[in-house]
Amino acid sequence: MTKLAFLAVLATSLLGLTSAHPHHHIEERSTKQFPIGDPKLSINGVPFSTRAHWMRQANLALNAPCPFAAFGAVIVNHTASAGLGTVVCSGANANSATGNPTHHGEMVAINNCSAILADPNGPYKLTPLAALAAFADLTIYTNGESCPMCAAAIRWAGFREYVYGTSIDTLIEKGWGQIRIGSAEVVAQSYDLGKPVRLLAEVLTEETDPYFAWQFDPAAACPEGCARVGGAGGCKARGE
Repeated sequence: MTKLAFLAVLATSLLGLTSAHPHHHIEERSTKQFPIGDPKLSINGVPFSTRAHWMRQANLALNAPCPFAAFGAVIVNHTASAGLGTVVCSGANANSATGNPTHHGEMVAINNCSAILADPNGPYKLTPLAALAAFADLTIYTNGESCPMCAAAIRWAGFREYVYGTSIDTLIEKGWGQIRIGSAEVVAQSYDLGKPVRLLAEVLTEETDPYFAWQFDPAAACPEGCARVGGAGGCKARGE
């Protein structure tokens, strides 16, 4: 057999092997995420009214009524008790306060929760390993869709649920610089982690969007409790 004939047979064999084992290929996975806005909808036993309550708490986690980077998050346990659930911790974007570019609202909230869960003098007194395992029972609410860094951190943490308000697409429309990788894509590509997460998108956007609409649009209304005092970026808390 000539070298050329041998290569032809080898190529045919490899083609047959590939066709016979389709699981060697990565399946196409949908990354389209639909808004969750039906007031009658209950997901994982949690009604929409409860989701709305905690998304409002994510807004209230901000350290001021209208900070420029108004990204807030709250982490809740819906498995420990009936009703609204139990808040474990919260966080807000602290880039400018700390000089740390990774201190997005979700990262600050996760760090706060880790400290609270593993505090030997705190309410939970968990070991570090038990604190890591506890995230599997928790839900993170963030008023803006997480960047890929934060979405990946949410997946590494192993949260039970991840709920966001304003989408990355909307943030881009409002003038925010973003890495254009949505949370649905991060979740779809993290299936090897083995810990599933329920992703709920665009919850209560009519209340979260205004927090991100005014920074680059002088004509946009300020969030509640704030007033326009100048051009772009000019919303300040009333009384300041």
